[in-house]
Amino acid sequence: MPQEPLFSPFTLGPLALPNRIVMAPLTRNRAGPGMVPAPLAADYYRQRAAAGLVIAEATQISPEGQGYQDTPGIYSAAQVAGWRKVTDAVHGAGGRMMLQLWHVGRISNVALQPGGAPPVAPSAILAHAKTFVGGQFVETSMPRALALDELPGLVDSYVAAARNAIAAGFDGVEIHAANGYLLDQFLRDGANHRSDAYGGPIAHRIRLVVEVAAAVAAAIGADRTGIRLSPVSPVNDLADSAPGPLFKALVGQLDGLDLAFVHVIEGVTRGPREAAQAFDFAGLRRAFRGAYIANNGYDRPLADAALRDGRADLIAFGRLFIANPDLVERLRRDGPYNPLNDQTLYGGGATGYTDYPALAAE
Repeated sequence: MPQEPLFSPFTLGPLALPNRIVMAPLTRNRAGPGMVPAPLAADYYRQRAAAGLVIAEATQISPEGQGYQDTPGIYSAAQVAGWRKVTDAVHGAGGRMMLQLWHVGRISNVALQPGGAPPVAPSAILAHAKTFVGGQFVETSMPRALALDELPGLVDSYVAAARNAIAAGFDGVEIHAANGYLLDQFLRDGANHRSDAYGGPIAHRIRLVVEVAAAVAAAIGADRTGIRLSPVSPVNDLADSAPGPLFKALVGQLDGLDLAFVHVIEGVTRGPREAAQAFDFAGLRRAFRGAYIANNGYDRPLADAALRDGRADLIAFGRLFIANPDLVERLRRDGPYNPLNDQTLYGGGATGYTDYPALAAE
């Protein structure tokens, strides 16, 4: 490993990455009518195209998959066309870009669901969590349990979204199976009380995630397919009685699909890394032959150490990328970093989105 491991090249499937820096998916709630990415999104992502890989914000695979206002979709022709402008901008700046495929499950509100229907989930268990509707955070709605005969159609929705992502110019996709959203809900015994082939023992609870990953990989190529996991994060009111055996079994199955990467949140999402100390993340790394993207609370020294020690292949940065469009260069210099404006994270226009200064402008 070279002296500056974070800036060494890496081959991810068909992609030649110039550095090991990944822009993590970040929800910004700025989609336009029809859940089409707004024109400003092309500028926002182009500004950050120096990352080895850009993973675009979580994007719903269907109207029922939406859980927050003004988040983009990838299920309509207009959305595909809107995303094409973004990928063209990133590729024009020399970048590489994947799309995160999202279904929120029970983390939604009837105000966002077609016809005001209840959100769907593995089981009819209310999440004690909030979502973003009408410019404010509100309680989630009581979900209904998905029927067994609905699950093949759900898998088909992921496949259609993945194909749409490729049509929109993305270099691949990341399946969102983290942070308490639908696929994560199927994994956890705190949210999944089903008694059929998709609930109960671990082998049943991981079934849907594996089926989705296998179907997407078959549709667009395993080397263009990754997945995001958050083994110990309790966000969105999600818990499991035995996350160690659960994720060991899941990653073992995913490894057999030859996916390009697993993207793992180590610790509490947007929170401390301390929760990671009681979980064997190194074991997940060893169990998966593809690339391992480490995420959560990384700075330059921690990232370099993880890469040198072989604990990760790539390092994802989240909120640092919001305030620092030229984060790659700032990491190279070890700062300085722009402060983050918390008031402009969700919704709005250019302020707090595309107007953060680069080093040359300061």
